[in-house]
Amino acid sequence: MDEGAALPLRAWESFYVIVGSSAGALTGLQFVVLTMIAEARKARGGGGETIAAFGSPNVVHFCAALLISAICSAPWTGLGPPGIAIAACGACGVVYTGIVLRRTVRQQEYKPVLEDWIWHAALPLLAYASLVYAGWAVTHATVATLFVVGAATLLLVFIGIHNAWDTVMYITIVGLPEPAAPGPPAAAREPAAAREPAAAAKPTVAATKPDPAPPSARR
Repeated sequence: MDEGAALPLRAWESFYVIVGSSAGALTGLQFVVLTMIAEARKARGGGGETIAAFGSPNVVHFCAALLISAICSAPWTGLGPPGIAIAACGACGVVYTGIVLRRTVRQQEYKPVLEDWIWHAALPLLAYASLVYAGWAVTHATVATLFVVGAATLLLVFIGIHNAWDTVMYITIVGLPEPAAPGPPAAAREPAAAREPAAAAKPTVAATKPDPAPPSARR
């Protein structure tokens, strides 16, 4: 393809400068948030499965948006190479969404609700699948699908913003789960009456045996 075939990408340059710079800045902030959460969990002895399911994917979404912005802003001489790169990024995102879904089901610290399934599974899968389709279409010089690429990239940024904010609000309001404290010994958990000696719990034979009747009563 000649250089004129890549002119539609140049029309999107300002759009991807805005989206890419925003995604890069938000990626740095998400690293700060993840560091704070990890330190808090380390102090309380919590696990990291929940972070892998609800925190780390936000960094991936931001980085994916930044990568797509860089691909669409590069000085290509045709639409074939950027289309292949966009489709490859979308395919990797689809696979990663499946991994995140498995981590979400496996973790035990938080029970996801409908909103979580939408924002952490359905919408990311939609965005990455759209990139696969749009990248394939761009390689066939379907310029109109560049709007699909832009919408999917912007959706990834919005997904990362929503999920990061949701995670921070949950940690701030609800707090991290406290580790289970070691229980007291079995003897300490028994009631006091159960720990008394058998002699104190049961009356003695002498105390329970009735006194012999007087001689006058036995006549």
